Amino acid sequence: MNTMDNLEKQLICPICLEMFTKPVVILPCQHNLCRKCANDASNPYLPTRGGSLTSGGRFRCPSCRHEVVLDRHGVYGLQRNLLVENIIDMFKQESIHAHGKARLMDQRKEGMPMCDVHEEEKINIYCVTHGVPTCSMCKVFGAHKDCEVAPITSIYQTKKTELSDGIAMMVGNNDRMQGIISQLEEACRAIEENGRRQKTLVCEKFDLLYSVLEAKKREMSQKVTAEQEEKVNYIRGLTRKYGDHLEESCKMVELGIQTMEEPEMALFLQVRVNTKWAPYKMLAEASSTAHLDKVERGYENMDHYTVDFNKEGKALRSLDFPPG
Repeated sequence: MNTMDNLEKQLICPICLEMFTKPVVILPCQHNLCRKCANDASNPYLPTRGGSLTSGGRFRCPSCRHEVVLDRHGVYGLQRNLLVENIIDMFKQESIHAHGKARLMDQRKEGMPMCDVHEEEKINIYCVTHGVPTCSMCKVFGAHKDCEVAPITSIYQTKKTELSDGIAMMVGNNDRMQGIISQLEEACRAIEENGRRQKTLVCEKFDLLYSVLEAKKREMSQKVTAEQEEKVNYIRGLTRKYGDHLEESCKMVELGIQTMEEPEMALFLQVRVNTKWAPYKMLAEASSTAHLDKVERGYENMDHYTVDFNKEGKALRSLDFPPG
């Protein structure tokens, strides 16, 4: 089995047993499937040829039996393996080229390429010096007579082995890189999830701080309200007392005026000395406010409830995460 056959064997889908068809998806276990085959394997209403189907968008990789869990995007959430798709394209191009060369060789003598200089001679040796295949006549008499040569079969096998090893190494390296990419994507998802969780915790801490500030605001506002109501009630009570005193004084003034209008002197004097009315004494008492409370200067002032939150504001503005 030659190298192309080996390569073709690596490009066979384990479900449809045909060469991968685009798009090719890569499973979490790093094995590949045709997207259509992966979709069929994840569909509980279709029989599968390779994967062991389970419910809920799950199936087992037909190559290693690893359980594949699909997200809400289904198989469209799986990554495409562009490397395998490119190798398939190159393989198909190489196959076309190989078939073309075979047809050309059939047209040449015994299916072997012939020398351009010595048309009757087969190309059967390899010029190591110039790195080109040539014929025996070119080595004996032609341009390569002084060159180092080797059998073309040994060079062919060596070069083909080197190419096969190189392809295998590239495929292995790309599989490892695909694994690293998957790990990096998982790290991104973990970072996003951790970031969301930490933002939630920060918001909860701030909500707690808000509740403490709201409770303190209510407490301090209640202190101001209590003194405000006490002072307002006192002033209103004092206002009522002064109003009552004013009303009584007005009555005394009216009585005095009526007494002054008395034309009879004897009757006027009789009223004046009557202890029941005693107009002068009553007028003097009515005009006096000595027995009433006086409001002290600045009593209405509430400035002693002024607050200064500069220090607290500075502390709040300096809030930050701890270093490290």
